[in-house]
Amino acid sequence: MKAVWIVDDDQSIRWVLEKALARVSVPARTFASAGEAYAALETATPAVLVTDVRMPGEDGLNLLHRIKQAHPGLPVIVMTAFTDLNSTVEAFQKGAFDYLPKPFDVNAAVALIQRAAQSGAREAEEGAASEVQPAQAGRVMAQSSSPAMQEVFRAIGRLATSSVTVLITGESGTGKELIARALHEHSNRADGPFVALNAAAIPKDLLEAELFGHERGAFTGATQQRRGRFEEARNGTLFFDEIGDMPFELQTRLLRVLAEGSFYRVGGSQAIRADVRIVAATHQPLEQRVVEGRFREDLFHRLNVIRLRLPPLRERKEDIPALVQLFMQNSANDLGVPARQVSPEAMHLLSSFEYPGNIRQLENFCQWLTVMSSGRLIEAKDLPPEVLNHGAPASAALPAVNALSGPASEAQQAVLGAQALAPAPDGASSAQADWMRELAREAQRRLARNEPAVMATLSRDFERVLLETALDHSRGRRMEAAQRLGIGRNTLTRKCAELGLDN
Repeated sequence: MKAVWIVDDDQSIRWVLEKALARVSVPARTFASAGEAYAALETATPAVLVTDVRMPGEDGLNLLHRIKQAHPGLPVIVMTAFTDLNSTVEAFQKGAFDYLPKPFDVNAAVALIQRAAQSGAREAEEGAASEVQPAQAGRVMAQSSSPAMQEVFRAIGRLATSSVTVLITGESGTGKELIARALHEHSNRADGPFVALNAAAIPKDLLEAELFGHERGAFTGATQQRRGRFEEARNGTLFFDEIGDMPFELQTRLLRVLAEGSFYRVGGSQAIRADVRIVAATHQPLEQRVVEGRFREDLFHRLNVIRLRLPPLRERKEDIPALVQLFMQNSANDLGVPARQVSPEAMHLLSSFEYPGNIRQLENFCQWLTVMSSGRLIEAKDLPPEVLNHGAPASAALPAVNALSGPASEAQQAVLGAQALAPAPDGASSAQADWMRELAREAQRRLARNEPAVMATLSRDFERVLLETALDHSRGRRMEAAQRLGIGRNTLTRKCAELGLDN
């Protein structure tokens, strides 16, 4: 039986993995550097090679590349404590079997190694050799150490050489477009254009021409031929943001393009081939919108080939300090001022906030701090009112709000944003308990009379009240109202249109 080789300059990692493998009767051989392991390959080969990325001398990714050239069927597992998107994708592009972020669960690591050994044995029996496909390395700024985001990074790595359709879901402000761009930049279409279209921000009557283009004279004002987004994205990626808000009749046109691979310009008679990779994103629960008859089921299945769920920031709070540092530096660069430093106490408060607006809201806070703070060191007292007023009573109510799903995701954002509209007065805790009890009673009344779609109707009423209140508080300034609620301006505009608040 061949041994598992472990390459890591950290002696404790080598020891732990060696002992864990011995418990399941798997022989192991350890090396302190990539050079030692590569020299040993001249006389023997392992069942599986497990290598760290960052080591003195030759790094693990270079070792991976050299090994896959000489032994393409050898399973290689890459492990590192520096879990960023670029290194994850690069590992998969160079042929890694899988990626193991540190710190790892020892039992999970052993199970992964055993699975890799079985895969390598099958390939050896079948005489199969995995070919490393070239891929474009892109510029990606997103990084994270949270387990939830590591799953997203791993998926991007596996999708690097594929043009399969991807559906990205997640709350507003979680960075869905950033992930879409990462998918493009690490794909074999990276040399082509990345074209983004927000289905919620373009007027309904212009969306078809925006997508497919139009011929001269196709309608009033069409004085010349115009290419649509499908043509602009040729050989690249077309990103549909807020796909759940696309008008129903246009969903039929999009479905036909995805099914037939071609389209017609508005007013045109010649079919044009659609050579694009489709990536779509939504914060909407598409399955529920299908049930409600607001989204085509066949289009949903066309889009839902590979689904990536982006976790909200409250589920990856370990990333907040690094994001704060990044956003503070970006804000300082934009304004041409020295970057502000954040005190430990202020960082603790920033990390404790729930962020209904997710990463976008955190970035807004950092911009606010850069502009409003007078000193180089940000103290707790300098933080935005939303963070300072985020006390224990509000936190205690969060589990009940977070328990909601589906249409309540926007309502959840609104609840938390409403708490931030003004400092909590004395007795806020009992007032909050009062309205939540009244909400429970109203839900019970509606359930008792068998009213359909209780969550959807209550959420709609709840959003209407919050938007009206926030707009009144900001004297109609939508950008300010959106920031105070912790949502994007496009989201606020779309919600106002949906709820009839533009009239």
